[in-house]
Amino acid sequence: MAYRIDGRLPGRVYAQASPRSQGGESVFDAGEIKADNVEGYLATDAVTQRAERELAAAGFTVLDSSPAGINIAGPPELYDRYFETTLITEEREVIQPGAVELRRTRTFLDTARADRPGLISTRGLPAAEFLEGVALEQPATTLHGTAAPVPKPDYWHLTTDMVAEYLGARAAHDQGITGAGVRLVMVDTGWEPHPYFRERGLRGTVVLGPGTADPEVDEDGHGTCESANAFAVAPGIDFTMVKAKDTNLLAAFNTALRQQPDIISMSLEYHVKTPEEAIEPMLAVAVSLAVRSGVVVVCAAGNGHYAFPAQHPGVIAVGGVHRDEHGVHRASDYASAFTSALFRGRVVPDVCGLVGMRPGATYILLPAPRGSSIDQHRAAKPYPDGDGTTPGDRWVVLSGTSAAAPQVAGVCALLRQADRELTPRRIRTLLQDSALDVDQGAGNPDTGGLTALAPDGTHRFKLVRADRALRLLGRRP
Repeated sequence: MAYRIDGRLPGRVYAQASPRSQGGESVFDAGEIKADNVEGYLATDAVTQRAERELAAAGFTVLDSSPAGINIAGPPELYDRYFETTLITEEREVIQPGAVELRRTRTFLDTARADRPGLISTRGLPAAEFLEGVALEQPATTLHGTAAPVPKPDYWHLTTDMVAEYLGARAAHDQGITGAGVRLVMVDTGWEPHPYFRERGLRGTVVLGPGTADPEVDEDGHGTCESANAFAVAPGIDFTMVKAKDTNLLAAFNTALRQQPDIISMSLEYHVKTPEEAIEPMLAVAVSLAVRSGVVVVCAAGNGHYAFPAQHPGVIAVGGVHRDEHGVHRASDYASAFTSALFRGRVVPDVCGLVGMRPGATYILLPAPRGSSIDQHRAAKPYPDGDGTTPGDRWVVLSGTSAAAPQVAGVCALLRQADRELTPRRIRTLLQDSALDVDQGAGNPDTGGLTALAPDGTHRFKLVRADRALRLLGRRP
């Protein structure tokens, strides 16, 4: 139910204004937006510049701008006045963070008379001359599971060294293939130089996404701990973290794209089961532009979520495979696997990384900033729902597709070092053709529980193997 209560609307609202598309069709009326048709949904420079000027003159803060969209911020009353609308809030049940049993509600923004959820229409307004609509940013999801001495949990778990071994990356490292010279950009909650990184000579930089602050601090801790998965597989990468505000995700993605990346890894995503929210086609435009320019975009499939943009056909969507203490592989029942309702015939995931099992996916020992919310949260419950470590010890045991996505991004970096001319499509094909096929288990039941083996006998869950992918490429590690 939608409602408006004084003080419930945020003091600062983020949105993506869409300048009028040069192709004549509004991005909000589009069907499937892909790399081969995205040009028609971009604006001319003249239209974009006029839209910037008009919005700034009206009092909006322009945080970011491109022909694909203009990121703006302002108080709710400014939106109400300028667009002759009424912003409202709607409480929706979400899966955040972790698996299906950790449901709660979050506040989404909408208008009282939206043509589609989250859309501010410009129809009949002076702004219609240069804007085809405004998409209200919606809460994104961190896809994690629910130097101090390194804890030694008494249950089966992986270290980052084991992650590298089980994904076939150690053999590549032995031959000097470490991802050196490859620019990998993560979009997440931030990054802190934990002693784990310093002791291994691993370095990174932080770029603030629009609306964020304090580049030295990762308050949540999610970005810091999940980055260790990328470094485990590709320790030589040129690493940048774009600190994202979970209510301004698209702007952070566009910031990542401006860092001239070879690879973008995203574990912050929207939960999109059916095509509804106005922000979706605008993100599809941004992803299409990235892939068309040669950027490999790697996205988490979700942990009981229908994660987007993982559903985009140009993205490498990453699910989960669990390896137990006996070396047996099976599909993770924590990781999402589903057929997309947004793109015809699109089945998620494409490939998999290492992910734990329900209920808590408590699986990989990772570094976390002292005092971060993820460290406190994971220590609050005993194993298997939590990790049983000490609050504030700067370590967590977790996984989820948030861990799997940077693992796969790391493998992509090894391939890009081996051959700088590889296209995103070719890299995805190499990963799939060289992966370890898994024939046991099923994905998260909340996304349909797709079985490891499809009815036609094909394998839906493929665990990436860097060594095999490099051999297939002709670069024997």
